[in-house]
Amino acid sequence: MMNKKPANNWQQICDPLFDRHQLRLWLYQAAQPFDALSGNKQLKLHYPLKMAQKQGQKGILTFGGAFSNHLAATAIACEQLSMASIGLVRTDQLDTENPTLQQCHASGMQLLPLSRTEYRLRNHPDWLAQLQQQYPDFVIVPEGGSSELGVQGVSELNLTSTPDGNSQFIVSASGSGGTIAGLALGNPNAQVVGIAVVKDVTLQQKVKHFCQQANNWQLITGYTGKGYGRFDAKLLQFCLDFRQRHQITLEPVYTGKAMSALYQLIAAGIFPRGSTLTFFHTGGLQGLAGLRYRGLIAEADYKALTASD
Repeated sequence: MMNKKPANNWQQICDPLFDRHQLRLWLYQAAQPFDALSGNKQLKLHYPLKMAQKQGQKGILTFGGAFSNHLAATAIACEQLSMASIGLVRTDQLDTENPTLQQCHASGMQLLPLSRTEYRLRNHPDWLAQLQQQYPDFVIVPEGGSSELGVQGVSELNLTSTPDGNSQFIVSASGSGGTIAGLALGNPNAQVVGIAVVKDVTLQQKVKHFCQQANNWQLITGYTGKGYGRFDAKLLQFCLDFRQRHQITLEPVYTGKAMSALYQLIAAGIFPRGSTLTFFHTGGLQGLAGLRYRGLIAEADYKALTASD
C-alpha cells in the first residue's frame, strides 16, 4: 500500500502491522527551511522571542549540551529576527569542530562553556537570578525550551484533526516534558502518549507541572534503552529502513526511538482497533551530523538518512 501524502505537513504511514491491528497512523512534520527549526523547536521559542521583542530586549539566553538541538534552533531563530543569542554549553571546553556548535557560531550565538557542576545549577532560582542580573537584556529560556511560554506555543498545534478525520491518540518523543504538556493542553479530545527518551525520574512531574489541569496524557518509560543519546544497531537499522520505505528521516535519539517504541506498542495491541494515531515528528535532524562526527553512525548511514528525495 502506498503512503498517502496529501499535504506538506501530513503523511500517512502504511504498514502491514497497522492493517493487522486495524489502525491508521498519520505523521505530522512541520515544514521549516532549516532542520534545526523543525518539529517542536520553533513552537517552543515562539513566545519567548515575542516577549523579548515586546520588552525591547536584545535576545535569548539558554542552555544545552554540546550537540543540543535546542541551542541550534535558538541561534537560527534569533538570527532570523536580527536578535542576539547566548548559549551556555555543558562542556569543559568548546570544540570548534563540533557541527552543532559551528552552526550556532555561524548564526551569531555567543557560546560560553559551563562545567557539569555549574550546569547542574541551571534550574536553581538563586543562580538564575544572578544570571539575569549579569544579562539583564536577555530573556532566559530553560534547557530544551520547556517553560510556560514554550508549552503555550506547542499547545497551539492541532494534531487531532488529520487529513482523514480525527485522531484518538497523539504520540511524541519526550525529553524535557514541555511538548507532551503542550500537546495535552492543545488537544483535549485526544490521548497524548509521551515516549520518554531519557532516564529521568522527574519527567512525569515535569509534565504535570506544565499541564496540571489536563489528564489526557500518559508517559511511557520502558523504551529508553541504555539512556539518553544511546542507541543500538537495531534502532539505527529501524531508522534506515523507515527512511527507505517512507522517505522520512528519523534520528535514533528522539524520533527514531519514539517511532520504534510506537511500533512495539502497536504490536502489543495496546491501541483499540479502529483507532487513528498521530505521530508528532519533533525534528532534531541537525543532530545527525553530530552523531557522524562522534563516530556513532557511519558515513554511509549518514548519507542514507540525509539523502535528498
